[in-house]
Amino acid sequence: MSAPRMITVWGRANSVNVMKVLWLLDELAIPFERIEAGGEFGRTRDPDYAAMNPNATVPTLVMPHGYTLWESHAILRYLCRTQPGGNAFYPEAPEARADVERWMDWTLASLNDPMRIIFWALVRTPEAERDMAAVAKARDAAARLWSIVDAQLEGRPYLAGECSIADMAMGGFLHRWFSLPVERPELPNLAAWYARLKTRLPYATRVAVPLS
Repeated sequence: MSAPRMITVWGRANSVNVMKVLWLLDELAIPFERIEAGGEFGRTRDPDYAAMNPNATVPTLVMPHGYTLWESHAILRYLCRTQPGGNAFYPEAPEARADVERWMDWTLASLNDPMRIIFWALVRTPEAERDMAAVAKARDAAARLWSIVDAQLEGRPYLAGECSIADMAMGGFLHRWFSLPVERPELPNLAAWYARLKTRLPYATRVAVPLS
């Protein structure tokens, strides 16, 4: 596969992990090409794709010089370190950077699993096949985790102070939490953060979209 002339993102637009990358690229005003892959579009198990990403997952980033990278959070960090304006979303100072990174890691290690269970059951599984007991358990786990985020947001506009790739890592799950038909505890800081993110055009157009 020849190197692209601009940044290329492989992955379907309704993937929560692809959304993170598209959001950052829009914030940085970087032109890019997106190629449909994953889910109904397939391609991820084709030999040429497997050569770039052996996990058969999306997104995969391909740079104009031919460098390829998979794993959405690694892509966010890489783009911030290599593209103009990226430092605004991924600070240099060790403590500030660690604060951003811990919320990125926490999203994957803690929040991802219960949110995945709820989303897949209520959006991508036929009603007759849904495990509602698993959904209820995951909803309770997610509510507890979102309360941690709500406490973190007390007195802060964004997770780590200013808007960063920590917000981008979690923002897709946040939209799903407020869009899924589940009972949610009243978390005012979380709701205010969600409202604030929706005023950012890249979030509104790439992330806060109908669930599918």
